[in-house]
Order: sequence, then structure tokens, then C-alpha cells
Amino acid sequence: MRTILDTTLNPAHDAFVEKKSEFIGDAAHIDTLDEALAFVETIREAHPKSRHVAYAAVCGGADGRVAERMSDDGEPSGTAGKPILDVIRANDLTDCVIAVTRYFGGILLGSGGLIRAYSTGASIAVKAARQAAIVPCRRYLVVLQYPQLKRFQQILASLDGVQSDETYAADVTLVASLPDERSARFMELVRETFNATVTPEPIDVVNRAVEQ
Repeated sequence: MRTILDTTLNPAHDAFVEKKSEFIGDAAHIDTLDEALAFVETIREAHPKSRHVAYAAVCGGADGRVAERMSDDGEPSGTAGKPILDVIRANDLTDCVIAVTRYFGGILLGSGGLIRAYSTGASIAVKAARQAAIVPCRRYLVVLQYPQLKRFQQILASLDGVQSDETYAADVTLVASLPDERSARFMELVRETFNATVTPEPIDVVNRAVEQ
């Protein structure tokens, strides 16, 4: 699966006009459906004169459980929220929200036209978005001496890993996270580089967005 990296504060954005109606697509990363609702409200506030702000949002999926929400926002049932949700599904996306705002241009589009327009609005937002693959990542607790830190960071970066939760005391303690498929190579490089004086302790496996 994949996700969108653009934030709710700076969403991916694009627009087009269909028979004098303007459709504006905005897409952003979310962690909960409540965040999706809050994002849609900010879009409404940014477009107070728009006729409709339809949206769809999806959370989860990596563990088999998916939460979805959508709204036609006054458009005929099934002509706005569902096409947006279909775009999210077709792109195998999760943990994201897409809102499509419509400024009515005075010409009715009909059900088929609305479905195509909202689908296009969602698609152009996805195309404008920065995306990342969601991959299983193994986390390790690592204790290092200060002179070892820079070389360790080089090893971690070479394997698309990241560090977090650093504590600087007599030694440096941190959490290293990297794609699970590279964990064996990670352990091998750490052992060889530091002559077995550094022993990463496995913590767990989590899903992380990795930009590709």
C-alpha cells in the first residue's frame, strides 16, 4: 500500500473547469478519520462561496482493518464521495483524505458528468501529491559511544533507515528503524564495523512510509 506525504497544512492541490464549474482537489496525509473531518472543515473555510465540498478518507489497511468515510455534501447520492473513494482505492492509498470543492457554474452536469468530474478532481490531487510506500520496518534499541555515532548514522542512512528517541548521556541511546528486508544486512554491517562492540536490540516491527 501507499500513502500521501503532503500534510493537512500544505496539501497537494490542483483544479480544473468542467462546463463552467470549477473543481478543486486537495489531498493530504492523515492518521485518523477525525483528522480528515478537521481537514475538510478547513477546506470549507477556505472556500466559503463554494457550492459543495465532497470528500473521502481511508485509514489503516496494513493490518487488514480499514476505516473509510465519505460525503457527497449535497450532490446526488453516489456522484461525489464514492468516485473520490474509488480513486483512493484504485491507487492503493491509505491514511489519506481527498476533498474536492465545486464552484457551481450554472450548467447541470448530470449524474454521469458529476461522477467523472469528482473522479477527475480526486485524480489530479493524487497526481500532484508526494507519495510513499508503506513498508514493514524493524526497530532496534542501540547504545553507542560518541565516537561511533557518525559511522553508525552513515550505515543507517545507506539502508534507508532513520533514528529517533535519542538520549545523550554517558553514551548515546537511540531507536533505529529500517525496512525489515534490510535488517539482516544492517546487523551484519554493525557487527563488522564495530567489531561486535555494538549490539542492536530488536524492539518490534512497525509500518512506515518510505518515499521512493
